[in-house]
Amino acid sequence: MRAQIAPLDRQIRDLRAEREVLLTEVRRRERLARREVRADLRARMRAGDLPTIAEVVASVQGGEFDDYAYTLKTGGEVRLGFPAARRQSLAFTDGRQIVQARNLTQAAELYAAGWYLGAADKPGVRVYFPGTRLERLVDPAEVFARPTEV
Repeated sequence: MRAQIAPLDRQIRDLRAEREVLLTEVRRRERLARREVRADLRARMRAGDLPTIAEVVASVQGGEFDDYAYTLKTGGEVRLGFPAARRQSLAFTDGRQIVQARNLTQAAELYAAGWYLGAADKPGVRVYFPGTRLERLVDPAEVFARPTEV
């Protein structure tokens, strides 16, 4: 019985090895594609083709934060607000109080009223990396927005 199974075991090992080679190639191609997308985004940011979050808030009259995808100047994709929040948000302050804008309409209204991004003692935009709990405050000039693909 073992003699009959031995050639089949070798075939299975060979097929598994071939599968691993193919999966490695797929992962390599995916990494290369992600790197090219990030390089393209960074080039578009340097060329001024993508507006910063501050420019979007100042120019857009309404909409949702989810209408845009947000990218740091390094090319990493981020979301706005807190990692545990259900919706993206932006903090605005007038120097005394802080308000969380839940959409671009509120953000535009607060900006037009003279409020600025961040908190009085911590200016900036709170962002986090999708799928993680890692968050940080960044300068609004370092967060770029592009319309999401439908």
